[in-house]
Amino acid sequence: MAKAGGKNNGGVQNRAIYSRVSFLQQAAVFLSQQAHSEQSLQLSGSSSALPPRVPTPKRTLEGMSRRLATDLRSVSLKTRIRLSPAVKRTICKYCDSVLIDGSTCTTSIENRSKGGRKPWADVMVRRCHACQKERRYPIEAKRTKRKTERGVMGEEATGWDVMEVDAPSGRKGKGKGQNHGQKQKQKQKEHQGQMEVEVREQKG
Repeated sequence: MAKAGGKNNGGVQNRAIYSRVSFLQQAAVFLSQQAHSEQSLQLSGSSSALPPRVPTPKRTLEGMSRRLATDLRSVSLKTRIRLSPAVKRTICKYCDSVLIDGSTCTTSIENRSKGGRKPWADVMVRRCHACQKERRYPIEAKRTKRKTERGVMGEEATGWDVMEVDAPSGRKGKGKGQNHGQKQKQKQKEHQGQMEVEVREQKG
């Protein structure tokens, strides 16, 4: 007998697949952290009061972590589940090793603009210690709008009413500005005369 409430019974779609992906990601991160904690213990060489245990080699833990990350990627591709950018950025695209800042990768911010003046040109560079490959991620910073997009044009830019003024001429008598004004008046009269002729022809 089918359960009431439909196919998903009011839950999350593909819950089992999401839980599997989450487990694989957490396990891969845990094993990667354990590998580097083992390395730090071996380097320190400090003796403790605890009973001695068999140390797990670093390569074994790193290999297991990498294998889980590969499985995570293959599960997401096979089931067509889109991983979030936060999860994607914790796995190296080239060697499938888990990226942890300070231990398995180095993160820096670079700005290739002239003098670093453009804040929207900041890029986060993450270098993997295993394969020495780099990935670049743009940092989302609001870019200033252009002048045309801001709507600051002409009168709005100056804050004053724009007026057309003829430039005064340095010569005595008829200057360049006066000749220009007379030519414009003549053109207007000629245009009005042509319009009147056309109206008369249409009426006739």
